[in-house]
Amino acid sequence: MTRRLISSGSKFEQEVGYSRVVIDGEWVFVSGTTGFDYATMTISDNLLDQTEQTLKNIQSALRQAGADFADVVRVNYIVPKGERFADCWPVLRKYFGASRPAMTMISAGLLDPRMQIEIEVTARVSSA
Repeated sequence: MTRRLISSGSKFEQEVGYSRVVIDGEWVFVSGTTGFDYATMTISDNLLDQTEQTLKNIQSALRQAGADFADVVRVNYIVPKGERFADCWPVLRKYFGASRPAMTMISAGLLDPRMQIEIEVTARVSSA
């Protein structure tokens, strides 16, 4: 089994000491990801826009690892305002409605007050 690391190029990965993605055998672990557009390092102030951008960032990470949303087996959502989580459901269903991974939602503060959602996923890619 080989272990491979993938970086998004975020300055936080180097400063904090983590990788956007860790691939270990068939397992793909995507770190908590937010709605920043990495090309412009901007973030929308709209929760649904942030949710969509977060999932696009995760999709890019998964694809770099040879996976996609159909391979996701676990997803963790972190939102500062738990009462707003239901607002995200249509966007989440768009990406996870077919695969329906196990999930947890946690309401907690995030690193930057502009961030309204953070999502972490675990995927398994079978070599068969």
